[in-house]
Amino acid sequence: MEETVMMQAIMGLIVHSGNTKSECMEAIQLAKKGRITEAKKKINMANEALTEAHHSQTALLTQEARGEKVEVSMLLIHAQDHLMNAITFRDLAQEMIELYERIKGE
Repeated sequence: MEETVMMQAIMGLIVHSGNTKSECMEAIQLAKKGRITEAKKKINMANEALTEAHHSQTALLTQEARGEKVEVSMLLIHAQDHLMNAITFRDLAQEMIELYERIKGE
C-alpha cells in the first residue's frame, strides 16, 4: 500500500474514532439532563462515525488479506487503540442513556 494511502487510512481511524467518542460524550450529557431523544440521536451520529472508522480499518485489513504487507507502526497501533476505545465508549454510553431513561421515566 502506498504510504500516503496508508497514512490516510490511519488518520481516518483516529479522526473518526475521536468523533465517535465526542458524540458519545455529548449523548451522555444530554441524557443526564433528561434529553433522551437528543441523546439517542447523538448515539446514531456516533454510530455513523464508527462506521467510517471501520471503513478505514477495512482498507488496511483488505490489504493484509491480499498478501500485501502492512507496516506496523506506533501510529497504526495508536489508531487501533483509538478505535477500540471508541467502541467501548459507545457501548457504555448506550448503557448509560438507557439507565438515565429508566431513572427519568420513574
